[in-house]
Amino acid sequence: MLTFAVSEEKNRQLRARMAELAVAEADLEERFIRSSGCGGQHVNKSSTCVYLKHRPTGIEVKCMAERSQSLNRFLARRELLEKIAVARGMVTPRVSQQERIRKQKSRQRRRTAQKQGPSGGEEHDQQ
Repeated sequence: MLTFAVSEEKNRQLRARMAELAVAEADLEERFIRSSGCGGQHVNKSSTCVYLKHRPTGIEVKCMAERSQSLNRFLARRELLEKIAVARGMVTPRVSQQERIRKQKSRQRRRTAQKQGPSGGEEHDQQ
């Protein structure tokens, strides 16, 4: 397996997650594209954007978050594994956090509606 420009612990976690989801490196199609956005001349001259496709599922990911190609390769694999887990119906930390935030917003909306009453908090001009 490849190692990326992150700590050995993160590399181990990535390998373990790939094994857990039964994703082999051979199942991945990887291409490098020129990034866009901030980063100046370095970004404009080098292909740091990483495109990953998981052939069996057809799930695709494009990552250009960092200026380093190696770091983008790591982040793209991590994001791809997240999408594969969600597609298989697994609960991931990101999904549970999004669900928690959705519930909080819903609760806040309900409380605001109760405080404002049936008119929705708008005062109507009576003429």
